[in-house]
Amino acid sequence: MTTKLRTLLLPLLLLSLPAMAQTGESVSMLPTLSTDDGTVIDANGQRRSTWGRDTSGVERTVPTEFFQWRIDERLGTVEREELNDTLPHGFQRVNATDGMRGEYTMLGNLGSPRLALNALDRERATDFMFMQPYSYFHTSPSTLLYTNTKSPLTNLSYHECGNRQNGQDRFRAYFATNIDHVSGIGFLTDYLYARGYYNNQANSQFGATLYGYHLGDRYQMHAYASWEHLKMGENGGIEDDAYITNPQSFPRSYGSRDIPTVLSSVWNRNDQQTYYLTHRYNLGFEHALPVPDSLRPAMPDDATLLLRIKGDSLRTVLSADTLHLPLTLDSLRQAWQAEHRPPTEFVPVASIVHTAKFKRLLHDNYSLGGIPSTYFDHDAYLRNGIASFTDETVATSLQNTLALQLREGFARWAQADITIFATHEWRRFRLPSIATTDTADVFQTMREHHLSLGGDIARRAGRTLHYGAGAELWVAGPDIGDWDVHGSTELRFPLLRDTVTLAARAALTSSSAPFYYRHYHSQTLWWDNDLHRENRSHIEGTLTLGRTHTSLRIGAERIYGYTYLSQVLTPVYAADGTTVSYYTHDTRVRQHMDNITVLSATLSQDLHAGIFHWENQVTWQHTSDDDRLPLPAIFLHTNPYIAFIYSKVLRIELGMDMRYYTRYHAPDYAPFIGQFAVQDATRERTKIGHYPILDAYVNFAIKRVRAYVSVKHFNQGTGHYFWAPHYPVDPMSIHLGISWNFYD
Repeated sequence: MTTKLRTLLLPLLLLSLPAMAQTGESVSMLPTLSTDDGTVIDANGQRRSTWGRDTSGVERTVPTEFFQWRIDERLGTVEREELNDTLPHGFQRVNATDGMRGEYTMLGNLGSPRLALNALDRERATDFMFMQPYSYFHTSPSTLLYTNTKSPLTNLSYHECGNRQNGQDRFRAYFATNIDHVSGIGFLTDYLYARGYYNNQANSQFGATLYGYHLGDRYQMHAYASWEHLKMGENGGIEDDAYITNPQSFPRSYGSRDIPTVLSSVWNRNDQQTYYLTHRYNLGFEHALPVPDSLRPAMPDDATLLLRIKGDSLRTVLSADTLHLPLTLDSLRQAWQAEHRPPTEFVPVASIVHTAKFKRLLHDNYSLGGIPSTYFDHDAYLRNGIASFTDETVATSLQNTLALQLREGFARWAQADITIFATHEWRRFRLPSIATTDTADVFQTMREHHLSLGGDIARRAGRTLHYGAGAELWVAGPDIGDWDVHGSTELRFPLLRDTVTLAARAALTSSSAPFYYRHYHSQTLWWDNDLHRENRSHIEGTLTLGRTHTSLRIGAERIYGYTYLSQVLTPVYAADGTTVSYYTHDTRVRQHMDNITVLSATLSQDLHAGIFHWENQVTWQHTSDDDRLPLPAIFLHTNPYIAFIYSKVLRIELGMDMRYYTRYHAPDYAPFIGQFAVQDATRERTKIGHYPILDAYVNFAIKRVRAYVSVKHFNQGTGHYFWAPHYPVDPMSIHLGISWNFYD
């Protein structure tokens, strides 16, 4: 795939850029005001993407305007319009597993599991936790961008680096088209294949998503179906960190492919299918729109009205008939008024909402014979040997939500949406049974039913104040007694020729541990735990200054009964009884029945002077328990670059970005469950960090094409360059990418 697509796409890009830079063709748009971020503000005051088209106003036959939105997964509420993900700025980081601003740690290879560095951004584990580390690749009903477009839209993108031994490739295709002005369909396909710069870490991931929507006045619907297949090689990290930290200690130099890894022929596989439907029926009335007197048509005089009657002889007879003439004129006036009724709009008063979601996840962990006998501190749980095995677990969920919503804005006193809802969820889990033998796979099935009741209130209209608050209580099932209370607000106001945005969010939760923290059975890991509820209180606020591109986010979280995964190391001693020969590995679920406090502050400041730009983001955070919830005290991302227009149509960005975090006891990775787990605090732990990772890049954007060339980790040298303990950063490599929009 690498050679064929590179041969096809890259020469085409190189040939097309100079040609298009000289033509200067443009595409028509509504009257707009251009901005510096690749967007425009249209005649209605809405910010829209200009990606894939010029905005100079010259007409073209194919309209290219489109807008996109996301939905709330529970009720299908359309979120406020967001910009699409095909803007030219920052394109070189779109394919970065560690995030647009380096806010995630990972295992190194493209598409590997990742974990947010900021504790406030980490998701709590769910019953489908095996997919959570792959948020980089996974698409859900709430993260998918739905599109309304005047012309069929196709976006093709391709990213690649390396060669046949270590190359990384990703191809994405997005298509959207409208059926009519309120209905549309689309699909997304995503294929990733990364061999990896270190041994035994290849990733192969494929996803396909179909969606459709209808946004009529009375009936509205969003439907979604996705199929995802992820296969990940697990190498357990390199055998000795000295290959990276002290290469001079070895008799010869080692390339990344020469460094031995702990595991080989061990794989994790996730197959997930999701089917989703949310629809609502709106009850309301037709409201006449106000029309200025200057635009109101005047009632014609009697003579003009009579001209609406066909036939000269009939008009002559009626004009002379004093008895029937008034009746005829009254009928003509009524017909004229019916034809010239003022325009109306539908005003929803209440909505009946139903949402259904079905998910099925198959998780496999298997070995083809490459596990060293010294790796575990126990015998195999199910079979006689651990060299070759296949463990399988299946999680299935069917969730239905029924809601009644009183709509915002239908009357002066209706200043917010008010919703009450009930949710029922059926879950089934299939796990290996202790009765499994070398020749027979035996499974046990566990089923759960959950019922929760809740409600919320939200104000979404207007430009100054938005707010929302909600609560949910589980009243039946294993999670009975769990509860969730949350709220948020956003205030915008002008100040000294700037726009200030103040946002705040708070949440109080008491929740049971997810299923796989309570029960997990496999050849290598086994537990059945009785865990207490985890209680969390979370509060954060954000101050944003639009004119100066400044943002400050401050947050705090307190956790009681923190539940987490921990690595367990057991020493194996040499014959003298004192020297440790090696450590065996295990993974356990732990719970800390005391408070843990996390404090976090993030400052973002973007600077701009002419063609010079400098984006900066720095985060400080503090954890009260470094053994159970280790965090880097500081992590930052900085990106100085110059941006200019060549030959009036070719946008070029040339820059260098850096990510850095301070040294800390970073979470290790548990390859046999595919999750990050904290290091064993009773043993000597590994610190990573205090190493800048530098990338240089050049971005191109012209009309419907954008592309980049990036040199990643060009500062490679001796140092502690690790993403996670024993998982090094890839050596210096050159990455290429291209994206193309088509309208027809």
